[in-house]
Amino acid sequence: MNVAAIDQANKPAGYDKLHKQAVELEGVFLNTLMKEMFSSLDTSEANFGGGFAEETWRGMQAEQFADVLAQNGGIGLADQLMGDLLRLQEANQ
Repeated sequence: MNVAAIDQANKPAGYDKLHKQAVELEGVFLNTLMKEMFSSLDTSEANFGGGFAEETWRGMQAEQFADVLAQNGGIGLADQLMGDLLRLQEANQ
């Protein structure tokens, strides 16, 4: 199913809810990706890097980056999931 071809007037029932869930799942995936990316940074040599505070805030920063990225189109994972979610919903009806 081509999700991009669905126009606003002919959306299947529950489309908005499914899309919100797909975007949230993409955000979770991106959050995991961002946390792994940030965990590999070496901040021991930086003037203001390192320590407990950085570890605390780095996770929150990764979460915010991931949420903003997912809400603004992400990497296309939500769109890929939508086709499968819509097919599953149709099969259950």
